[in-house]
Amino acid sequence: MKNLSDILYLDPNATTRTYKKGDILQHFGDHHVHTFFVKKGLLRSYIIDSKGKEHIFMFAPEGWIIADVESLEFNKPVELYVDCLEDSEIVVFDKDCLFKADLSKEAMVNNAKLLYRRMGVLQRRVLMLMSAPAIDRYTYFVETYPELLNRIPQHMIATYLGITPQALSTIRGKIARSR
Repeated sequence: MKNLSDILYLDPNATTRTYKKGDILQHFGDHHVHTFFVKKGLLRSYIIDSKGKEHIFMFAPEGWIIADVESLEFNKPVELYVDCLEDSEIVVFDKDCLFKADLSKEAMVNNAKLLYRRMGVLQRRVLMLMSAPAIDRYTYFVETYPELLNRIPQHMIATYLGITPQALSTIRGKIARSR
């Protein structure tokens, strides 16, 4: 699915809702799992560990879909919180529509390509978290998501990268001085 009309075609029960910055769309332990298409705004998904620390899984700007895929697939309670980083207009839909859809071969190929691209980005992120220096992770984030830099608070970017805000400030200073 590349756009909103595809979702609405597949799920006529999809609803468009508006949310304010800071609204939480999904909580840990929820049993009603949803999939969200960002029509306008910016969402993030994250977990909170046993010590109360947030760990950001992903950001979803306009045109992205965000969900707790494991909960959807295995019919488990939600683990990922989803909240709004900006006032947002979100289409909430049922993931089952994706499996019941009567798609053309071309549409299935396009959706598979999109899925593989997203999986590739996730794979790169996991590998970088395991082995790359923080400066490389930040550089990759900037190159991959340049439109998000001014929309996401720096402390959240640091959390996403697995570093402290102070370490991010140091990295940004080094990059600025090297130019």
